[in-house]
Amino acid sequence: MVTFEPAKDLAKVAHFTLSNMRTYYEQYSVDWDEEQIEKMTQELVNYDILVQGILVGVMRLSFDTEECWLRDLQVDQSYQNQGIGSIALAEAERLAREHCAGTLKLRVFKNSPAVHLYKRQGFGLTSEDERFYYMSRTVS
Repeated sequence: MVTFEPAKDLAKVAHFTLSNMRTYYEQYSVDWDEEQIEKMTQELVNYDILVQGILVGVMRLSFDTEECWLRDLQVDQSYQNQGIGSIALAEAERLAREHCAGTLKLRVFKNSPAVHLYKRQGFGLTSEDERFYYMSRTVS
């Protein structure tokens, strides 16, 4: 069973993010460390993603009056392709509705396999740059 809990230890999930994203950061010469990630995430709404009480991922969101941004969705590689990403997107949409946001937006590295997940979940491309796709979908 997948559950979501407010993240209590931002340093721990910063370490998780850095470990999970290291290959992308190296490929694109992003010079981030755990301290920078932790500092950046302090302003976000952070959730631990748990399976039977085990931390398997993290989800970070931000809200404004019209939009919910999925700032980060990380699932440990050993738990990928088990539907956890889809469950997390459903939770993000629920939280977006709760905050009266009409649009769910995200940014994803172009070479990330998560692009396929987002397309399957109804996200459309709104723009792109050399590294990222920017995608969105209407909150139902």
